[in-house]
Formats: sequence, structure tokens, C-alpha cells
Amino acid sequence: MIKLVPNLLSILRICLVPVFVYSYLSDPNDIKINAIIIYAIASFSDVLDGYIARKFQASSSLGKILDPLGDKLMLIAVLVCITIDGIIPLWVIIVAFVKELLIAIGGFVIHRTVKTPMPQSNILGKASTFVFFLVCMILMIFRNIPEPAATGLITFAILFMLIALAGYINTYNKYMKSRKEEQ
Repeated sequence: MIKLVPNLLSILRICLVPVFVYSYLSDPNDIKINAIIIYAIASFSDVLDGYIARKFQASSSLGKILDPLGDKLMLIAVLVCITIDGIIPLWVIIVAFVKELLIAIGGFVIHRTVKTPMPQSNILGKASTFVFFLVCMILMIFRNIPEPAATGLITFAILFMLIALAGYINTYNKYMKSRKEEQ
């Protein structure tokens, strides 16, 4: 039974995406408290499903798809909502989307080439996710933050995300090299 919990948490996170978007866009208040709570719950479920999957060896092929899918959908939803509100510039969504697309393509290439999934997240990826969560929470809570400060915060998060992407590319290259040497 415990092996199902991480996948159920990932499914919950995916289901929370439209709830977050609806809550954020329909709340006329400056502080969108319901959306913030939903985002916090989704983020906590991500941490919890990863912990349970590792602690109880409850990792699954489905979970390796659902977990990052839930993360990416929620991240893009949050970025779209705060962009619609004019809190951050549009280029942030474009950069985040391109980064996620590159990681997805890399994972697909590995899967098609060596028939095994690429090793999962690394410390840079986890740190980047935390920084993005923190910055997005700050931007949602302090919605009247001056534009230069908001742009500076999200730029910091994007730079951290790009450093994590470089780490993933490095891991990808090492992984592909080691798989080729094994063959």
C-alpha cells in the first residue's frame, strides 16, 4: 500500500494545478491566500512523495513520470498567473519552458537510446526548485513589490535554474558516456 502513496501524491499535485489557477485568477484580493495555500500544499506533497519513495523504496516507472510532470505543470501555472498579474515579465515563462523542454528531450533521448531512465534529480535541481518556490511565494505574498525587485528576485531564481540545467546536462553527458562504454 505504501508504494502507491508517492504516485497518489503526484496525482494530487497534478489535480491541484487547475485548482490553483482558478483560485488565483478568481480571487480579487491583493493577497491571493487560497492560491498561496494550494501552492504550499502542492510543494509539500512534492517533498513528501520524494521522501516516501526514497525511504520505502516506493519508486515506480509511473512515479518517474508523474512526479516531474506535477512539478512542471504547477511551476508553469504559477509563473503564468503571476505574469498575467504583471508581477514578472513574460520572458521568465519562455526561459522556464525552454529549460523544461530541454530536460524532457534529454530524458526522452536517454530512454530511447539506452532503454533506461536517466538518474533522477540532483542537489542543484532540488535547490533550484526550493529557490523557485520561495521566490514565487514572496512574489505572491508581496504583490506590490517594486518591479525592479520582483524582476531581480525572479532573475535570481532563473539563474539558479539555469545552473541546475547545466548540472543536468553534465549528468546527461556523463550518463550517456558511461552507457556507451558499457555496450
